[in-house]
Amino acid sequence: MFDLLNVLKDTSTIGITGHVRPDGDCVGATMAMYMYLTKNFPDKRVDIFLEPIPESYGCIARLNEVRTDFMTDVESYDAFIVIDCEYTRTGQAQPLFENAKLKLNVDHHISNQGCGDVNYIVPSASSACELVFDLIKEEGLDKDIALSLYLGMIHDTGVFQYSNTSPKTLRTAAKLIEFEFDFSKIIEESFYQKTYMQNLLLGKAVNESILLLNGHVVYSVVSKELMQEYHAKSSDLEGIVNQLRNTKGVDCAIFMYEMEEGVYKISMRSNENVNVSDIAKAFGGGGHVKASGVTMEGTKEEIVSKLSDSIAEQLKLLKA
Repeated sequence: MFDLLNVLKDTSTIGITGHVRPDGDCVGATMAMYMYLTKNFPDKRVDIFLEPIPESYGCIARLNEVRTDFMTDVESYDAFIVIDCEYTRTGQAQPLFENAKLKLNVDHHISNQGCGDVNYIVPSASSACELVFDLIKEEGLDKDIALSLYLGMIHDTGVFQYSNTSPKTLRTAAKLIEFEFDFSKIIEESFYQKTYMQNLLLGKAVNESILLLNGHVVYSVVSKELMQEYHAKSSDLEGIVNQLRNTKGVDCAIFMYEMEEGVYKISMRSNENVNVSDIAKAFGGGGHVKASGVTMEGTKEEIVSKLSDSIAEQLKLLKA
């Protein structure tokens, strides 16, 4: 771990970003970092860049200051921080990171070896928010920062039920809720509550899901046509893969949605019997041992066949 304020003390301009299609952990971690640095460096220019943020994270302070257009008049940032991913997953922010004089990377994905001049990569951590908490230290907290970190932690731990939850994670959460924000409301409104559109797509995906490998794998696909028919956004698909993974007897769930013709965004969730990080990496993606993603081209049948072959190899099964 590095001394964040000391590393950045001689800079004048600082940029922050996370991955494309930001989830709760990404938004929580980047916003907490942004609020902390603007508070500690009032004379520096600090910019945050993210793609449009889901409305369910609206309880986080200062979201109106996020640059979703990725436009800036800074020719080259003195420092640029990528959080919750490596730089090739930052979309329009990638050239801003590449052109920065000092590059920092904070992440907890096992597939990331560190892409910065300064790195804090801890695959055993529950979330990027837990790592940002480490960097800003307990004395760096205020109510807005604590709320932002808490929201991110509950999303990446499934409200502290996933195996990435450690005693340290729970101790960190305890320190955060000492700031007396309404943590039960945050859990309900940002994690469990779904829009009508999300429920429609969830029902469609579950109803049309298919079991493979004698019930060890379940998969479902949402087509581009269905997304257009429902006037749905990618954020409306959040939570589907986790629900599929809850199917009794399933070791691995695969959820795919078509971004454009023949190009699919794939999310995988598994138990201890399948390492989906290794599978995702083999096809150019990455993530965690039990939660990973990848983008693949081909027909849905070809892609599912490739993924199920890899899962079968891990499970020592013959395809059924």
